Amino acid sequence: MRRLEPAAITGVMSREVANFRTFWKATTFSSTLEPIVYLLAFGLGLGATVVDRVDGLDYVEFVGTGMVATAVIFSSALPAMFGTFVKERFQRTYDAILAAPVDVEELVTAEMLWIGIRSGFFGCFPLLVTMAFGLDPAPGMLLVPLFAFITALGFAAFGIAVAASVAKIDQFNYVTTLVITPLFLVAGTFFPIDGLPEGFQWAAQVNPLHHLVELVRGSAFGFEATDLIRVAALMVFAVVLWRVAVHRMEERLID
Repeated sequence: MRRLEPAAITGVMSREVANFRTFWKATTFSSTLEPIVYLLAFGLGLGATVVDRVDGLDYVEFVGTGMVATAVIFSSALPAMFGTFVKERFQRTYDAILAAPVDVEELVTAEMLWIGIRSGFFGCFPLLVTMAFGLDPAPGMLLVPLFAFITALGFAAFGIAVAASVAKIDQFNYVTTLVITPLFLVAGTFFPIDGLPEGFQWAAQVNPLHHLVELVRGSAFGFEATDLIRVAALMVFAVVLWRVAVHRMEERLID
């Protein structure tokens, strides 16, 4: 692994920022409206009729804090998958970028960082919306953008690696159904993990989204000592997937 050039990374990120200016309104709209819809449907609807409190929390607070993880995976893994595939196969954007003094590792790193920053920002929207539904602010919540950023880095790398591995864009359906949806459902967003069968509880411990959910709830209601392990696990997840994404893209673009 050679030294990463900051100028190359910021150059690629600048292109992404310029491109984002053309569709930021739609992204902001959906990032704001989606948590409101989920909170109305699950938090207030289900909470008012079926479930009142979960783990000592109002159900709307339980769901609202968990929704951060949902926002992060859907704003990182999916844009990375589709964006990378389109730019590499259809638009040939990466061929043009690699003609400049930028290598694949810097390209992947820049894409991950931009998606991570964007997801870290938009991932906080469910928390802000939940405050409007009664969640009290807490100092620990200032760390939520950092938690969301680290997690988004890993899922951005996951999306890039997948995009570099599939032959056709419709094969993303398999990934969404077999990987992303189970991760989303077994994260503890809508119901506590300890109510699941033991096998699912063990599976949740290797689910990065579950760790993010617990960290966000810890930021709102009090951290535990094990939360340091959760942060470390998310960092390992991001670094490992980063190397996988770089390797897969080098095979795709160079070999």
